[in-house]
Amino acid sequence: MAAAMELRCWGGDWGLPSVHTESLIVLAYTKFSGAKVAVSPIDWTWKTITVTVPELLCGDTAVQEPTQILNFLRKQRFNADYELTARQGADTMAYIALLEEKLRPALLHTFWVDAENYSNLTRPWFASRSPFPLNFLVPGRLASGALSRILLTTGEAPLHRISEVEGKIYSDAKECLNLLSYRLGTANFFFGNSPSSLDAFVFGFLAPLHKASLPSSPLQSHLRQLDNLTGFCDNILAVYFSSDHLCKIAAQETMDANLQKLTQLVNKESNLIEKMDDNLRSSPQHKPHRPEPKPSLSSAKSSTPA
Repeated sequence: MAAAMELRCWGGDWGLPSVHTESLIVLAYTKFSGAKVAVSPIDWTWKTITVTVPELLCGDTAVQEPTQILNFLRKQRFNADYELTARQGADTMAYIALLEEKLRPALLHTFWVDAENYSNLTRPWFASRSPFPLNFLVPGRLASGALSRILLTTGEAPLHRISEVEGKIYSDAKECLNLLSYRLGTANFFFGNSPSSLDAFVFGFLAPLHKASLPSSPLQSHLRQLDNLTGFCDNILAVYFSSDHLCKIAAQETMDANLQKLTQLVNKESNLIEKMDDNLRSSPQHKPHRPEPKPSLSSAKSSTPA
């Protein structure tokens, strides 16, 4: 009997099963390949700083990074690419390399370097999903890693000013989106009628950009002009993740209802305690006893008969 598999990843929001690109790639591939994986979000745990996600656990084996996780799943006979030809397999590798080289730097910049987006969306989200005191550490650590990765990917020195490469980053990203849109055309998936690993990678890269409420993003505006790519993301969410989303909504509603009942109970008990306290204070038998004043010496003399 095969060992159970557990996937550690960042949790979901914005209508997505995860807001994290790498986690989304693996989540989508498990759906496409039929792999049964127990998803364990690291939100609100110390794993937010001690674990590199996504991480797949199977028995004594721990695998990280989407490419390595997908290779591991294929060895377990969960293969979403088994119908691809050799040419399509080569195209898959080429497009994934294109995503990494041309699109990832712009995504990292959009979420982690752009001051307005980072201050109003990215930092508050990751801080709210990290326990104290990690909520002060995790966002800054992720932002620093994103900046270093941008400069490394663009071939710039670590101390190079990011403002000097912003123009090229976004120009390359828009060109990449245009190529993806042209390659997808009117189809639902990139190769045939079934999703493959390329669809998982494209979905992981595009879905957060498509769904996040970014205060400032010319790249998001460009993506939303490419209807086939946004439709591609919406279709995968509807077909492969809609039941998960509904279950999470139902669970959240149950939690909210239970919290409301608990709040009402606590308020009721507090009111009851206050009433009992008031009754005790107003009760005569609980009034403090005041001893009668002793007569003074002068008053005692004046009251003595002559």
